[in-house]
Amino acid sequence: MKKLISRRQFLAAMGAAAAAGALTACGGSSSTASSSAAPASSAAGEAASAAESWGDVELTMWGAEEDQGMLREMADAFIEANADKGNITINIGACSESDAKDNILVDPTAAADVFAFADDQLNELVAAGALQEVLLNPDEIKSRNLEGSVEAASMDGKLYAYPMTADNGYFLYYDGSVITAEDAQSVDGILAAAAAAGRTFDMTLNDGWYIYSFFAGAGLTATLADDGVNTVCDWNEEPGAAVAQAVLDIASNSAFRNAPDADIVSGIVDGSVCAAISGTWNATTAEEAWGDNYQATKLPTFTMDGEQVQMGSFSGYKLVGVNPHSANVGVAMMLADFITNEDNQLKRFNDRNLGPSNINVNASEEVQAAPAIAALALQSDFSDLQRVGANYWDPAASLGQILASGNTQGKTTQQLVDDAVAGITAPVAQ
Repeated sequence: MKKLISRRQFLAAMGAAAAAGALTACGGSSSTASSSAAPASSAAGEAASAAESWGDVELTMWGAEEDQGMLREMADAFIEANADKGNITINIGACSESDAKDNILVDPTAAADVFAFADDQLNELVAAGALQEVLLNPDEIKSRNLEGSVEAASMDGKLYAYPMTADNGYFLYYDGSVITAEDAQSVDGILAAAAAAGRTFDMTLNDGWYIYSFFAGAGLTATLADDGVNTVCDWNEEPGAAVAQAVLDIASNSAFRNAPDADIVSGIVDGSVCAAISGTWNATTAEEAWGDNYQATKLPTFTMDGEQVQMGSFSGYKLVGVNPHSANVGVAMMLADFITNEDNQLKRFNDRNLGPSNINVNASEEVQAAPAIAALALQSDFSDLQRVGANYWDPAASLGQILASGNTQGKTTQQLVDDAVAGITAPVAQ
């Protein structure tokens, strides 16, 4: 397996290419480049952008199924902008950001040159030698993106990916004709209004991403251990059992429905759902279904031992990475940079309602006026960067499934959280 090329190796290749009139990135296609006396990182960027010819370049780019048309437009724009540099072919493939790591690590040498992925996969991709350090204009990329997105794209002080969105979190959507702004502040208020209207409040409880909300809101933690592989979790400490009971109580309400994302979407469309916890990817669906009644805000509070507790959440970012095994690493970096630049982040917002990580786009009136983006901003005060080990997900989802079903199999809530923590903190097989 090839290793990630270092900054020194990359710059040496760029310098040699400038002198000889040809650039080779990881043994791939060649192009010309000019030399420069600029600092190391900017020298690489200037040399790449000044290249007169790349020759024949073929790249494969992976992104979400729902982004395929948009990515094709971006790829075509990149090809047009660089038409004078060679014959460029960009193939587009569908791969969910949430599944990117699993697909890539099957065989990194056969994976896409450029790919989108969720930020919590960064550590494992770097450790597996499947993510190239950003060597072209990293300081410029950092300066144009929100600090949190840069942190999420970095490891050990090095930038390993290009921030793409700052909206990989979740919040509350609701139909304002059924749920008032006051109702939306609490789970109790939402359920009462939903029941009165004969509709439901939906959430995916049997998913570690969402069940985290209740425990985090109560001040409990699930995070990476110092080894960066295993998970530290205290959900079985006080008041973990009370949190589990609160979720059982919510799930037993006839106006609540535990549902996967696809069912939430269909429920919003057919009118059976009046409130749901989801993310920006469903903003267009909710807006089209509810029209002027479309509303979004932070997650509500829930009742635990008679007190109101604000739900927490995972926050996250979607990133674009470059495969170090690409035959055209330099051009792949330029493509990744291009599809995450200011113009294309604005395009993502306009086409797909995706929240930008770009500082300028994020601060625009248009973006700030979007209910989903505003809701994420409100929830950000109660959210944590998603960093858990591989053994977190299944036990957390199993706990959520048990609480959603109400079938505790005779176990107390303390035993349920004890079981979940035992699985979550079990050592990850190396």
